[in-house]
Amino acid sequence: MTASTETKKTTPLSLSLGSTQGRVSKFMQDIQDEICQGLEQLDGIGKFKEDSWERPGGGGGRSRVIRDGAVFEQGGVNFSEVWGEKLPPSILAQRPEAEGHGFYATGTSMVLHPKNPYVPTVHLNYRYFEAG
Repeated sequence: MTASTETKKTTPLSLSLGSTQGRVSKFMQDIQDEICQGLEQLDGIGKFKEDSWERPGGGGGRSRVIRDGAVFEQGGVNFSEVWGEKLPPSILAQRPEAEGHGFYATGTSMVLHPKNPYVPTVHLNYRYFEAG
């Protein structure tokens, strides 16, 4: 796994690195890279394998999984970003005045299952959501 791994996908023009969305996207991908590098170093044996995916309605992500390491039985560190022209119904139910607005969401998440049964599972979500 290298920090230079990039997901190839079509992105909206607003995702240039000069935009807020572009900066947040890069920030979330950099966090994923740093976490994966640190966990591989800590584990000493396990290496992350990456699968990239695309969302037909706009967006995509990188899923990374580590298995059968010295420290971690299994774990995942994922990055995703999605966008669309319509807000999800769950948001419109709470904020009907937002009807007709688009959205952008990105984040990094992590779940780690250590081999040691006395060490707790770790779960983390770091999210950014923008409407309008």
